Amino acid sequence: MLRKSVCALAEAKIAPFAAEVDEEARFPQEALDALVANDLHAVHVPEPYGGAGADALATVIVIEEVARACASSSLIPAVNKLGSLPVILSGSEELKKKYLAPLAKGDAMFSYCLSEPDAGSDAAGMKTKAVRDGDFYVLNGVKRWITNAGVSEYYTVMAVTDPEKRSKGISAFVVEKGDPGVSFGAPEKKLGIKGSPTREVYLDNVRIPADRMIGEEGTGFATAMKTLDHTRITIAAQALGIAQGALDYAKGYVQERKQFGKPIGDFQGVQFMLADMAMKLEAARQLTYAAAAKSERVFAGGGKEDLTFFGAAAKCYASDAAMEITTDAVQLLGGYGYTRDYPLERMMRDAKITQIYEGTNQVQRIVMARNLPDA
Repeated sequence: MLRKSVCALAEAKIAPFAAEVDEEARFPQEALDALVANDLHAVHVPEPYGGAGADALATVIVIEEVARACASSSLIPAVNKLGSLPVILSGSEELKKKYLAPLAKGDAMFSYCLSEPDAGSDAAGMKTKAVRDGDFYVLNGVKRWITNAGVSEYYTVMAVTDPEKRSKGISAFVVEKGDPGVSFGAPEKKLGIKGSPTREVYLDNVRIPADRMIGEEGTGFATAMKTLDHTRITIAAQALGIAQGALDYAKGYVQERKQFGKPIGDFQGVQFMLADMAMKLEAARQLTYAAAAKSERVFAGGGKEDLTFFGAAAKCYASDAAMEITTDAVQLLGGYGYTRDYPLERMMRDAKITQIYEGTNQVQRIVMARNLPDA
């Protein structure tokens, strides 16, 4: 029922604007309005804070079905979870009440500020600093590649509070868009997901109350990594949706396009391509759903469940599959697939980022190798 309802909403309210959003590189306001109206913009927020309390699998399904129509729009529920999960995992009860309630209502969005110009895969090498000043912290630094920056009201920011301790000297804070000293760079000009603004976030003597720290001082990096264990699965979900959208379109096209007197879908070479695309997609989906189930059990206090491995594996495999599937879908349409008159070139461009953000797939393989599950 959830899948059907989200799919119907996406087809009616989001898909019609997907090409325009991409072409104009504008924020998909229509998608945000539709998702908020149907309480699908941040389904992960627990019920005590006004949210739907959706589990990890339900959240994956929402993101998947939105991404099937528009990858940029799927970053609304995905990044709302990424930005707010540190508060859910490690924040005080006061922080949860203050920031999760507006998120659940749709009054605000939440972004995640970890990466910096010189700290990408080596996130622990960040330079943004937070210095204690009485009952406040003063933040200075630059965060880069921040999804939905400028649109979100709230930002989870990782900053160095003790430079001598490297990763154990990093703390997490909630910064508000309206805090004096917060500003944003120009939107990045990107290959894909053009409807989701990606900007630098500048912190210039941003003075915030000390009670906006998420968890204890020095625990921010651990919270960041724990967050990614859960949210990499949402990127896998996004990849699934993009790939499914591409496969659906290609499947319909080969049944209609005729060459040599019959539909090209009747040719064995095309059938083999479709079979491989569907096989990769279903394998990716099963791995992603298994990872989501593990995420939910960990969140509920059921132990580690090899989540670090499975989260990385789902994100890595699904994104690689999405890139292969969208590329093959473009091939199946031939010259038409290469034009903007058809959605597949957009899907192919959108798929690429899923191999890069929330940890490149090269880093995911390192993570997997270091966290191989027991037999």
